Amino acid sequence: MTDAWLRRPEGGTSLALRLLVGVALGLGRKVARLVLYPITAYFMIRRGPERRASRAYLVRVLGRFPTLLEVARHIHTFAGVTLDRVYFLSDSMWRFDVRLIGLEELHHAMDLGRGVLLVGAHVGSFEALRAASTLRPDVTSRVVLDAEHSPALSAILKQLNPQIASGIINPRKDGTAVALEIGAALNQGALVTMLADRGRPGNATVSVDFLGQPAEFPTAPWQIAAALHVPVVLCAGLYRGGKPVTICISS
Repeated sequence: MTDAWLRRPEGGTSLALRLLVGVALGLGRKVARLVLYPITAYFMIRRGPERRASRAYLVRVLGRFPTLLEVARHIHTFAGVTLDRVYFLSDSMWRFDVRLIGLEELHHAMDLGRGVLLVGAHVGSFEALRAASTLRPDVTSRVVLDAEHSPALSAILKQLNPQIASGIINPRKDGTAVALEIGAALNQGALVTMLADRGRPGNATVSVDFLGQPAEFPTAPWQIAAALHVPVVLCAGLYRGGKPVTICISS
């Protein structure tokens, strides 16, 4: 498995990110989304590896070589997800029409009292799942997040929501230490959220067919859940255009 994604520096400067946050919170989402166009242009012109990765992904999805406009649209979508993280973490959920599907499955798993491993992937917005957690303020949430990979962005998000930042579990620790910290949180009945579609160097993986080609996926999330006998719930927050955000939850 390649660790190239870990070595890639985050895009943009701290000043540019703070400016985007200021526009987002000060002028609203409609105005802020206009800023996404120059951001998309920056990635198309200056960030070759991201542009090539987008093209390679779209080749698999579309079954043909994508146009430059399709690559730009893909990058623009990623930029939009980052923008919306600002709103989800700053208690601005009211800006969206959130529709929850399968919430009863999550509540059933939570009511078992053993903690829940909430698993997502790099699709949609994982922060959108906070809409579901606000309905159960009695439940403690912990997030497995590599904040060191994007330090400037992580610092801004920490300012937006110190409570979530204080509960972050750092996956850069020794594998055993991370597993023990996750286990301790689950044993206390916490909702532990993590992205489980991309492993780190040294992690155990399994090769499966993904979009017509083999891909390596980490096995640690499932091994932790099996060892601790805790339920696993798969979730995805998908933006469908306009205001609606659909959050799909499946046990």
